[in-house]
Amino acid sequence: MSAAAASPPPPAAAGEHLRFHLRGFLSPETCKELEFVHRSCGTAGYRPSVVSTSLPHLAATGCGHLLLPFVPVRERLRDAVESAFSCHFDLFIEFTGLISWCKGASIGWHSDDNKPYLRQRAFTAVCYLNDHGKDYKGGILQFQDGEPSFITPVAGDVVIYTADNSNTHCVDEVTEGERLTLTLWFTRDSAYDEDPKLLSFLSQTSLNYEPVHQSSYIPLPASDIMYWFAYDHSGFDVRCARVHILGFSFHSSIDEDNKSVAPAEDDPIELLGKPVRLGRGDDVFDKVFANGLHALQVVQFYYWKAPELSAKRKQTSGGSGTVCCPVSQSRGTKLPLPCNHGLEQTIFGSHKNVEIDFEWSDFELAVSMWENYSEELQRKLLTFLPYWLSSEAIFIVSSCSPQVRTEGN
Repeated sequence: MSAAAASPPPPAAAGEHLRFHLRGFLSPETCKELEFVHRSCGTAGYRPSVVSTSLPHLAATGCGHLLLPFVPVRERLRDAVESAFSCHFDLFIEFTGLISWCKGASIGWHSDDNKPYLRQRAFTAVCYLNDHGKDYKGGILQFQDGEPSFITPVAGDVVIYTADNSNTHCVDEVTEGERLTLTLWFTRDSAYDEDPKLLSFLSQTSLNYEPVHQSSYIPLPASDIMYWFAYDHSGFDVRCARVHILGFSFHSSIDEDNKSVAPAEDDPIELLGKPVRLGRGDDVFDKVFANGLHALQVVQFYYWKAPELSAKRKQTSGGSGTVCCPVSQSRGTKLPLPCNHGLEQTIFGSHKNVEIDFEWSDFELAVSMWENYSEELQRKLLTFLPYWLSSEAIFIVSSCSPQVRTEGN
């Protein structure tokens, strides 16, 4: 959850088009962690060709612990905005969301407060999590007046600007790949503060201050319709697509009588809410995952940590490559999911430009690492949540604070 240090922008002069381009604001590791969260949890977005992940959605799907990577980033962004625009008033975060714009997505000239229900927005921060030219094409942010007149996205860079019509802007159409950003809007009006509403939701959904249970970090899928990505009279399930473009497939689980779980008669997509296995080529991984979202998170975690996992294997095996393969060729049939695999490649692009030395032993280790990662975040969330609730705000809580009690204290 680290974030690279960056100098705060200088205060804006009166009469300027109030915007700043902050280079290298987020560390590469922070960008990768937020990318993992989005690719693990995102649903079909608020407009065509968009996938989004909001903080309330994380809480609602049993992934409240995945809010933790956002906390230091939100604080640093608020500090940067307050410094840049010399705010002599309280500033609240109205919205925090991971948003990816896929092939065909664009937006014309507008300001971010241009609707009656958006008048509360005062400032915008857009954090780029991947690179223009390498990960996608198109998607350039352009401003109608003033300098800088456009922003070419580079992972780790942030652009902040006022949400009014002095920063009327547009985003060119994405022509290939997936443009991924973390976007925050800030407001002066406490009635639109995201934190109290989010904390209320968290306290109602998953936490209740109980000790961490073994399955407390297992994600719970939302309605299947939220994962359906429609495009030109065709489409695919986002969970299925994310798994498939990385070389995996969903397979049925086996019940105690060694019988495959029967496909749903009306909607095969419903199978992704039930226990599943993961396959790759002719192999099927032995582990049964609680549901498709659980399996997807592990796949995305493996992809995030693949170089580290490969290095560990080579160190422990002495480079021999001799490993125990934790798979079977007869456990579970491939699920008959109605997904347009050609379209998913068109929309999300492929990851062929990233070399992965895949080994099932690495993937098996990724399952354990994902569980440890999730358990640690859940433990921290349960530790911090009472203090957050008492303050009605989400922020970094020092481990040496008297309000914080860690296990063993």
